[in-house]
This record gives sequence, C-alpha cells and structure tokens, in this order.
Amino acid sequence: MHIENSARLAYQLIDVSDSVFLFQLDQDPEVMRYINGGKMTPQEDINTLFIPRINAYKNIAKGWGLWKVKVIETQQDIGWILVRPMNFFSDQPVWHDIELGWRFMQSAWGKGYASEAAIHIQQALAKQPENECFSAIAVKDNLASIAVMKKMGMQYIKSYTHSDSQLGDLAVVLYSMQNT
Repeated sequence: MHIENSARLAYQLIDVSDSVFLFQLDQDPEVMRYINGGKMTPQEDINTLFIPRINAYKNIAKGWGLWKVKVIETQQDIGWILVRPMNFFSDQPVWHDIELGWRFMQSAWGKGYASEAAIHIQQALAKQPENECFSAIAVKDNLASIAVMKKMGMQYIKSYTHSDSQLGDLAVVLYSMQNT
C-alpha cells in the first residue's frame, strides 16, 4: 500500500534503516511522558525490541506498520503513525478493528501535524472494506492525543487497563469510530 502525500506531509513505512530516527524520537522525556513515564529508549532496545515488534505486525499490502511522517517543505522527519489490528499482541487480535497511534517530536507539537497525518492515513485505510472500524488508546491524562482522536471523529468507548508486554499495565481510554 502506498499513501499519497497530504497537504503538508509525506508518508513512508518505517524499516530497520530508520532505527536512528526512532532512537532520536524517544530521547525526549516529554515525548515519552505518557508512554513510559518519560524514560528514554536505549538504541539497543530500538534494535532488539522495537523494530522486531514493528516487523511482527507490518503488512505492506494492508498498510500495517509504522508510517514515518515527514514535513514536505523542510524534508524533516517529525514522527510516526502506528497502524495495526487492535489487540495484535494478545490471544485475540481484532482483525477488522484497526488501531491508530502516533508519536511526534516535541518541535512538531501544536501545528496540527498529528491530526493531519492520522486523519489522512485513516482515510486511506478506510478504502479497504475489511477495516470495519478504527480505534486508538491513550493514557487518560494525554489530552493532546485525545484531542487528535476527537478531531478524527472518534468517540469515547471506555476506560480500562491495557496490558502490554513491553510497557506493562496502563490505565487508558479507548476511542473508536466506524468505517462509513
């Protein structure tokens, strides 16, 4: 799957050659604040844990993976959008419910890039009829991510404890929208 550029942004699936970018993104404690309490990710973890985890759900034909987001005007890589089936790393993945997530450099915050990228990628994925709905989770205090979910048209579904093998248990909110 190829995703065309949006108004200001270009998109490309991340691969192993992006490990330095992934490391740089995770070196800002504010970027990591709602992910793991602000701990920076060592390069070794990017190489041995994060990239293999991305590769586990990456499916080029379906558009699953991490989409690197680049500002067209400056050619600067500013973040990524996650695309994978909900609960992918559980015993019961939900193949028709596509999870969207995002992580952006602090220098890109407040400019509408996360919303532009998430909406654009969701709209591209909505053309695949098997994608019946789209969902996103965030720590309940992550108001910026929740604002992106709302801009996308997602509705609050519930609060719950999300279990992740790498991040542990997190109290999160779930937002979702039907593919119409």
